[in-house]
Amino acid sequence: MGEKSLEEQIMVKAQQVRKTARYMASVEDLVEERIRKAREKGAFDNLEGFGKPLNLYENPFEPAEMRMANKILKDAGYAPYWVELGKDVDAGLAELAEFVRHFQQYVRVVAQDGMSPASRRRFEQRKARFLEDARARLAQVNKRIDNYNYHCPLFWLGRERLNEAREYEDIVARVEATIQECFGGR
Repeated sequence: MGEKSLEEQIMVKAQQVRKTARYMASVEDLVEERIRKAREKGAFDNLEGFGKPLNLYENPFEPAEMRMANKILKDAGYAPYWVELGKDVDAGLAELAEFVRHFQQYVRVVAQDGMSPASRRRFEQRKARFLEDARARLAQVNKRIDNYNYHCPLFWLGRERLNEAREYEDIVARVEATIQECFGGR
């Protein structure tokens, strides 16, 4: 019976910190009041750099002895290897999306031209090659993601791998929807 419930423990802790909270709130109010009065008197009107944008390009965590070297590299267009790998991942995703859009456009063009039995066979062969290539491209993007994650200095900056099966199903569904839209019941 000696143990207090969680609610009772919370209430006791709240009582203990209430004075501190009141003090902190009063200090915050005092500081805000002084800033407001100084602003009204114009104390902030003639500060150096007033109205100019802040320089947020300098990295405060960068060692001073490396600043010049990093600036030269940055000005020359270089980035850390893992950043370049991240761009490579983005490019792979964009290429995959463009690959799918290109095939959907091909479907629309073929649908406008009509389909003979021979062209239907060629279309099915091209569709099969497209789906095979799409699966390979998904695997390639995952390899790029793995490479990026391996070189990334901080684990929380890593990227989640694609779920290849789900992404492949999504591509198939989009292509089939385009085919259905263009060919209907033909």
